This record gives sequence, C-alpha cells and structure tokens, in this order.
Amino acid sequence: MFAPDLLAGARVLVTGGGSGLGRMMAEFLLAHGAAVELWGRRAPVLEEAAAALGAAHPGRLRWQAVDIKDPDAVEAAVAASFAAGHGPTHLINNAAGNFLSRTEDLSPRGFRAISDIVLHGTFQVTQSLGKRWIAAGTGGSVVSILVTWIWTGAPFVVPSAMSKAGVEAMTKSLAVEWGRYGIRLNGIAPGLIPTEGMLARIRPGEADPAGKWNARNPLGRTGRPEDIGRLAAFLLSDAAGWITGQTIALDGGHWLANGAGSYTEYLAWGDAEWEAARERIKAANAADKARRGA
Repeated sequence: MFAPDLLAGARVLVTGGGSGLGRMMAEFLLAHGAAVELWGRRAPVLEEAAAALGAAHPGRLRWQAVDIKDPDAVEAAVAASFAAGHGPTHLINNAAGNFLSRTEDLSPRGFRAISDIVLHGTFQVTQSLGKRWIAAGTGGSVVSILVTWIWTGAPFVVPSAMSKAGVEAMTKSLAVEWGRYGIRLNGIAPGLIPTEGMLARIRPGEADPAGKWNARNPLGRTGRPEDIGRLAAFLLSDAAGWITGQTIALDGGHWLANGAGSYTEYLAWGDAEWEAARERIKAANAADKARRGA
C-alpha cells in the first residue's frame, strides 16, 4: 500500500520536525507524495533538516520556527501557512520534552517545561488547525505521538506521563466531537527508536541501553525509522479512513512484556546516583547545544 503517491496532495504539519522521530516521519511522508511543513523552536536545526530532506523533494518542504508553548505564536504561524497557500491538511503532533527526575525534586518550572509543550502546546496546534478545517468543511487527520506510559504510568517521568495521558484523552474526546466534521484523530505509542541525544537524557550513564531493551523485547530489537514512518503515513491516509480515537503501540510488544518497567530500575538509586545523573544530563544538553550552534 505504500505507493509513492499514497499521500499525494496532502500537506502535513510535523511539530518537532527538525530532528528525531519528527524528521524520520517527515522523510517517509515526503517519499510518499506529501508536502511537509516542519515546526520547531530552533531555526538552524529546521534549516539543516529542510536542506537535507528537501533536496530530493523540491518545492514540497517548508519550515517555520515556532514555540508551540505560546498560543499566539501558534495562531500566527498557522495563519501564515494558510495565507501562503500551504495550509496543512494533516497534522503530526510530535513536539515533546522529557527528562529523568525524582518527582520530589521537581520544581514548578521543571514540570511546566514538559507540560507546556506536550499538553498545552499539542492542544493549541490541534485546536488552531481543527477550527479552520471545521470552518472550511475540509476534514483533516491528526496523529499524536504518545507513549505506552499512558496505560501503565511510569516513575521518574511523571510530567511526561501525565501530559501524554492528557493528549490521549484529547485524541479520544475529539475523535467523537469532531468526527461529524470528517476529522480523525489517532495516536502512536512508540517504543525505543534511538535518536541522537535522546538516550543521554533518559538513560544517563547506561553503557548499552539499546542492548538491554533488545534483551527484554519480544521481537528482539529496537525500532527503525521506517517503522514509525509507515504507521504514521497509514493513519494519516485515506486507507485508515474508518479508524479514529485509537492509540497503537509500536514497540515490538515491549510494554506487554514489561509493564511499567521502563524506569523501575532507578528505584534503587540514592542521592549520589541522582546527582551524577543530573550532571550527565546537563553535559549531554551542553554538548547538543554546542553541536547545533544554539
């Protein structure tokens, strides 16, 4: 079913599209006929991604630097896309943030750093596009990138688990409310699909986190870019036209086999281990900023 023209005529907005899973999905969508708009906070990252991905697909990739935590910025960017004749017909809510922390150590600012992106930002982008699709009578399709923690909970990543669960509730709620307008909303809960810098933040100090995952995974491997690209393309396409309000786990059966065990090994850590982890995460963030010139 993954023909080169599967998504011909579709204009897909991918938030958090300059790197990681967003960039993986954008590349797959472009290869299957879609026009893609990338959003992210850092213009240099988006510019580099657009140059790399757009070279093979001239005229079908554009980008805007947008902080989705700011509802006015979201509204202005969506309005600019429509004014330029590139109004999105499809949306992938991928922008996110996460870090490892004991919950008792979290500051209000630390909690909001995650919830303002994942929960509030995702809603703001979805609402801004949805109200335009409703007014124009065009319908639309939304895929939100979630986590298996929405079903199990997860220790030490409580802001992310809470916010992602809220996005899943939005997905189910709007699937019912907006179905009459031809708007579908679904979710993907991916397992470990390694991306640059991600493991340093959520698996600080582990020598071979992917190897540990593989040993506990029923299918014996981590995810690949084409895994999430194929599922996102399918859910956005007309081939999934009678699927809405669903979240699909894309993890090789890992959560079924391991439950909420993603971070339970850290229950044995004391103050010294947590302080060392914080320092490693800070070093990873600094190295990432230096590498990207941010």
